[in-house]
Amino acid sequence: MRLSIIFLLCVLFSCSNQKEQPRKPLNEAVSGLYDSARKPFYHGVASGDPLPDRVIIWTRVTPEYSVSKIAVKWEVSEKPDFSSVLQSDTLSTTPARDYTVKVDVQGLQPATVYYYRFHALNHTSPTGRTKTTPTGRADSLKFAVVSCSNWEWGYFNAYARIAEKELDAVIHLGDYIYEYGVGRYGDTTIGRINIPPHEIITLQDYRTRHSQYRLDEGLRAMSAAHPLIAIWDDHEVANNSYKAGAENHQPDKEGDYYTRKEAARKAYYEWLPIREGATHYRAFPFGELAHLIMLDERLEGRDAPPATPQEAQQQRSMLGQTQLQWLLDNLRTTAQWKIIGNQVIFSDIDLRPVYPNMPRNLDAWDGYLSEKLLIKKFILDNKLNNIVFITGDTHAAWGIEVATDVAKTYNPKTSAGAFAVEFGTTSVSSANDNEYRSTDTVKLMEQQLLRANPHIKYLNDRDHGYLLLTLLPDKARAEYFVVETLRTADGRERRDKVLHVKSGTIKLY
Repeated sequence: MRLSIIFLLCVLFSCSNQKEQPRKPLNEAVSGLYDSARKPFYHGVASGDPLPDRVIIWTRVTPEYSVSKIAVKWEVSEKPDFSSVLQSDTLSTTPARDYTVKVDVQGLQPATVYYYRFHALNHTSPTGRTKTTPTGRADSLKFAVVSCSNWEWGYFNAYARIAEKELDAVIHLGDYIYEYGVGRYGDTTIGRINIPPHEIITLQDYRTRHSQYRLDEGLRAMSAAHPLIAIWDDHEVANNSYKAGAENHQPDKEGDYYTRKEAARKAYYEWLPIREGATHYRAFPFGELAHLIMLDERLEGRDAPPATPQEAQQQRSMLGQTQLQWLLDNLRTTAQWKIIGNQVIFSDIDLRPVYPNMPRNLDAWDGYLSEKLLIKKFILDNKLNNIVFITGDTHAAWGIEVATDVAKTYNPKTSAGAFAVEFGTTSVSSANDNEYRSTDTVKLMEQQLLRANPHIKYLNDRDHGYLLLTLLPDKARAEYFVVETLRTADGRERRDKVLHVKSGTIKLY
């Protein structure tokens, strides 16, 4: 009896020889940027990939100590005060997903605004606002179109201004993060320094860089205000990437490319509110008014880019055969406007006046001519109209009547020879020519390019901002907004240009 009592006391009061193991602090590299008032939801909330009956909601729960599992409750309501909760459930997140949380909320109504939030570790997240896509007829649609946000080049003020707009969705065309080490591509005098300091290669590297970017106040605000529809470009992995390699990847220094690519892909899906499926390319119906086609022009099927304009004439693929056929099938949609989310410039661009040693950008569609001409032929043969390419990558704003072999087939007075329009958005913060040259010099370069390319109706290679695309039954409108500065968090913006195209035409005005 005495031994039993002693054994029981030892169990109750842990009188074994083993000491309780101390908890291990999480010690994240970006923790110095955390705002304690936001604990543990430092990265805010986000939503994305809206459909008529569902949408992704996202957050990241950051514990003080390394733990194997965190319980997270989520709620969705049609009321911002959550006085009535439409859906709710509890799940868990783990280090295997970098403590991120992603829920595909289903059973929703089309064209409806919803509010969502999360509860974890005795705290409640900020409230997010999202919206499902419409079915049937819609009077109008409005999208913000963005590309190329680079931490070291400056504050994401364009995102902050977008957060203030009334929109149906934000379309991100890639270069959501950049892979470079400190000072390799940026302005470190601003005080925004890349974390980690080296070029990102491993899964933890990519996770840390995504974590840092989501601590920008503009990105947090935009993410909480609107659903995001995103596609990757090259810098989510490495500069000028394709399915089998990248310009900024040397196997003798950075190891196996496929291992790096998979690490980048995993971190991207963890940190963005994107639906994870068999393919990255996907389409979003917006009722009878629009059909959004988001292409993967990097990792799905892109062959290595050509080294010379002569090589660009040879057969090589940007999309891969499966994705190419999927694109052509989607272009047959009965929706009025066919919007192609496109990472790199589709239109022919003659760069010789300003870049005599680089007459064509061979990393863009000008390096993949046979596939570009096949798409053009399909559009013309099937008499398809109201096709709008929206494009990122170049860090410049463009308004283009899409034509190929411009000198021979395009009439700048009547727009004959064009078969679509292309609206290119400038960068959120990544450098354009104005970071390297005077404003007067850049304006001269713009004028030289416009003279050599009469199908280009607008070009701004000096400013940073975003594109506001409005779709109406009778026309589409592109409004180009630019911010005043990147060096500080700043609320000033201006509308630099407005272009329209009437339904059934390809003439910009």
